[in-house]
Amino acid sequence: MRYFVVILGIFGLEWKIKNYIEETKTEDTEEEKCKGMLLIRKHHNKGAFLNAGQSRRKAVAALSVLLTVFLTIFFVLTLGQAGKGLLKWGLTLLLGGAYSNTYDRLARKYVVDYVSFNVPFRLKNVIFNIGDFCIMIGALLSALAATEKL
Repeated sequence: MRYFVVILGIFGLEWKIKNYIEETKTEDTEEEKCKGMLLIRKHHNKGAFLNAGQSRRKAVAALSVLLTVFLTIFFVLTLGQAGKGLLKWGLTLLLGGAYSNTYDRLARKYVVDYVSFNVPFRLKNVIFNIGDFCIMIGALLSALAATEKL
């Protein structure tokens, strides 16, 4: 049950933040947070990671739905197995982020990204959302869980 609460929490938090960003920010403004280490700015990602596939938005959305459904089925099957806590938490984070970004792709036709790191180099130009971080951390935890058997 706690896994579902976390998934809903991620989705709900993201939904609230993304709606706030959409209503209050323009794409040409940025706001510094955490002593200037983070930048809050609105970006409409019309593709996948780093805007990959933005010219094929329907294909990206379909792939997003397909992968999210697959992960959901895998997650549900995993819940019935004893142990596997690391995998379950990894899938929980993955699904929280995936549901949020897939919802955006279907409802808005783009994903709302809003935070970047104020660092030199090109990393400053990469804009994320919380769902992206959940997907990355969830994928890492799931990969670590897979290596536990090796």
